[in-house]
Amino acid sequence: MPKGHGKVYAQNKKASHDYFIEDTYEAGIVLQGTEIKSIRNGRVNLKDAHARIDRKGEVYIVNMHISPYEQGNRFNHDPTRSRKLLLHRKQIDKLIGQTQQQGYALVPLKLYMKDGYAKILLGVGKGKKKYDKREDLKQKQMKRDIDRAMKDHARR
Repeated sequence: MPKGHGKVYAQNKKASHDYFIEDTYEAGIVLQGTEIKSIRNGRVNLKDAHARIDRKGEVYIVNMHISPYEQGNRFNHDPTRSRKLLLHRKQIDKLIGQTQQQGYALVPLKLYMKDGYAKILLGVGKGKKKYDKREDLKQKQMKRDIDRAMKDHARR
């Protein structure tokens, strides 16, 4: 987890439910015109977004929705266009190796600001099977029950 990131503007809550996140990378985003203003207003959504590496070895985020800026008039952007991510060549080469394995995907986890720049936290995740998700839910419920019992015990 990168240290010192500011306000989180969007978070992909389903990512930890659908994937085992094994590694994370911080990437910058190439934005156009009024997109940064919409992000600062919190009008961004990572729900259906994913990242992919093209043939040239460049990383793009696809289906990230940034709503058009209200005062943007003709300078507004396409809300779901593909946006280039900025990573070092060594990081991209490592990502290519990791994502070529069966069942691995590049998943955007968070969108936040750092030193005035929009950054995205990418996770390399292995898809969970249905029984893995059930096991996670069971673990979460057990932890909740234990916490509740400890809280009740502390009140007495």
